[in-house]
Amino acid sequence: MPHSSTLLFLLWLALPGLVSADVPWSRFRGLNGNGISNAETVPISWKPSDFKWKTRLPGSGHSSPVIWNARLFVTCSEKKTGDRTLVCLNPHDGKLLWKRDFAAKTHSQHQYNNYASCSPVVDAERVYVLWATPEQVTLLAVTHQGHEIWRRDLGPFKSMHGIGTSPIVVGEMVVLSNDQAGEASLIALDRRTGKTRWKINRKSGLTPASTPCLHDDGRGPRLIFTSTSHGITAVDPTDGRVDWQLEKVFLDRCVGSPISAAGLVVASFGFGTKGTRMVGVRAHPNKPEPDIVIDLKQTVPLTCTPLAYQGRLYCLTDDGRITCLRLTNGELLWRDKLPSRFFGSPICVNGRIYVMSMDGEVFVLATGDKFELLARNPLGELSYATPAVGFGRLYLRTQEHVICVGGK
Repeated sequence: MPHSSTLLFLLWLALPGLVSADVPWSRFRGLNGNGISNAETVPISWKPSDFKWKTRLPGSGHSSPVIWNARLFVTCSEKKTGDRTLVCLNPHDGKLLWKRDFAAKTHSQHQYNNYASCSPVVDAERVYVLWATPEQVTLLAVTHQGHEIWRRDLGPFKSMHGIGTSPIVVGEMVVLSNDQAGEASLIALDRRTGKTRWKINRKSGLTPASTPCLHDDGRGPRLIFTSTSHGITAVDPTDGRVDWQLEKVFLDRCVGSPISAAGLVVASFGFGTKGTRMVGVRAHPNKPEPDIVIDLKQTVPLTCTPLAYQGRLYCLTDDGRITCLRLTNGELLWRDKLPSRFFGSPICVNGRIYVMSMDGEVFVLATGDKFELLARNPLGELSYATPAVGFGRLYLRTQEHVICVGGK
C-alpha cells in the first residue's frame, strides 16, 4: 500500500479546493473511482415510502450523479434533438436548483448507449461536462451556479458506439481520454481556463469507454488509461510524460474502468457482450513494463468496473455472474449469480456492496469470503447508472429520476 503521505498527495491531486473532512463524491464512482464510502446511514433494504426524495429529470441518461457541498449534478439528454442538459439538485431535498440546456446533434451510437453517458466531474468552483458528436468532442466548465466559464472543441469524434468515458480532475487540470477510431489523444486542460496543459497523441483504434484513475507505482502518482491500441498506460500528471506502458494486453474494447488497489492496477476488456481478459499488474521502477500478477480469462467483467475492498476483488459480469478473488494473487474465493443484467458498477458502502441492475433493482451483498445476498430493492425503472453517495445517503439515477435513500 502507498505511504500515508502519498495518499494525502493523491487526495490533493484529485480534489483541489477540498477543505471539508468529508470527501465529496466528485467523479464517476467517487474518490479516485474506487467506489468506496464509509457512510453508516445507508439502509440495507427499503421500500418506496422510505425514499428521502424522488425527483424527475428533464431527460434520460446513463451518467452517474456527482456531489459537492449542497449541490448534486447529473446530465441528461433529449433523444429526438440530441440536446444535452446539466441538472443541479439540492442533495438534501431533491429540489431543482437550476438546469442548463446545450444544443447538440443526434448521431448513431450503440443501442444501449445514450447521449448523456459521460458522468460530470466537479471541484470546489466548477463542474465539467463532456459529450461528443461526430463533428466534435465538447468539454465545458460551468460554475456551481450554472454559469458557463469556458468551452473547448477538441476536434471530431469517430466511434461506432458513441462516447462513454468521463473526465476527471487532477490538481489544476481536467484530464480526458480521447482515445477513438479517429485522431486519438490524451488531454489535460487547465481547469480554470480550459487551455491545454499537455496532449499525448495516440494510435487510432476501438473507442474505449473507460475512465482514468490515479495510481502510485512507487515513483509517485501516475494517471492510468486503458485502450485497445495501447493497453495500460501510466502517465506522469505533471507533464504528460508516458512513464510505462503494457501494450498488446487487450485485443478488443475496454468498457469498464481501471482501478488502483493494493499496489496493483486492475483492468479488463471484452468482446461483444462478454468480458475476455482481466489483469492485475504491478509496476517496478527499474522495468519498462509492469509484471502481470493476476491474469483471468473466465467470468471477466466487460462493462462493470471491479471493486476492491479489504484484500478482496469483486468482479461483476454484464449477465450477473459475480466473483470474489483474493486481491494479492487472483485466487478464487467464491462465485455466484445474480438474477439480472448489469451495466452499473458495484460500490461499497459501510462494508456492503450495492449495485443497480438494468431493470432498476438495487442488490445488496455482504463482503467477505462467502456469497451472501442481503437484500433486493426494486425501483420500478430501468437504470444503466452507478450509484453515488453523499451526506450519509445513497443517490440512485434511473432513466427518469434521481432517488435518494438513507441519511439521518
